[in-house]
Amino acid sequence: MISAYQQLVTELTPLYNENEAAVIAGMVFEKITGERRITRRLEQIVLSPGQQNDLEKYRQQLLEYRPVQYVLHEAWFQDMRFYVDEQVLIPRPETEELVEWIVTDFRTSEEPFTLLDIGSGSGCIPISLAKKLPCCIVHSCDVSSGALEVSNRNAHELGAKVQWHQADFLDSSMWDNLPAAEVIVSNPPYIPQSGKSGMDKHVVDFEPGIALFVPDNNALIFYEAIAAFVNIRAKAGAAIYVEIHEGLASEVQAVFAASGLTEIQVRLDMQGKERMIRAVKA
Repeated sequence: MISAYQQLVTELTPLYNENEAAVIAGMVFEKITGERRITRRLEQIVLSPGQQNDLEKYRQQLLEYRPVQYVLHEAWFQDMRFYVDEQVLIPRPETEELVEWIVTDFRTSEEPFTLLDIGSGSGCIPISLAKKLPCCIVHSCDVSSGALEVSNRNAHELGAKVQWHQADFLDSSMWDNLPAAEVIVSNPPYIPQSGKSGMDKHVVDFEPGIALFVPDNNALIFYEAIAAFVNIRAKAGAAIYVEIHEGLASEVQAVFAASGLTEIQVRLDMQGKERMIRAVKA
């Protein structure tokens, strides 16, 4: 099997760098064989005819720039396997850091509290928090019915209890249908449309633009809506956690400060970029 692995890495290298190609090929062979860390023992494995057919099917899709997570219909997040398809964003490592921040802040809580996630996507944020914070009553909303189908599927498969709401969060008339929460978390769309030209083809062509991009002239639209929602619906003392574009930290802080939020804190991600903000409703 090692020759088939090496061939796939070679074919993928023009689309990705060599390290990325090797990681993607490893993911494919793990999926085909059902074994983790399979690349350590490739010499010992012989692919069956069915596995060879799967490899060819995956190979063709990958060479069309389709992200490996969509090809395999799985992405790992917080050590859990999530089903993903083109209706939802692929979970990112920096979003795991946002989840870990919340878990660290609330892991000792013994009293039940309500958490609202804005923008369900695959469900990786609300499901992870529901699993890691037993006292947390988790709600999540998304405008996309397709995304909610995916997130509900993941909650069922992973054994997490989350209450799902279909709502266009930018439509304030729908806010009364969402819970008054003690914790609000969101990884909203935040990439300006003008940034699309500099992004990888496999992201722009396959991941849902509605979950990625905002107008150039209103890149803060979701953060403004979150701040307004917090003032109207969140409980006093509520904590707000958001993921942000690395170039918008000061602007998001200004939006939150202008709305009266306090204790505003910016946190760096693993690459040293300003990617997360926490604030509190006075």
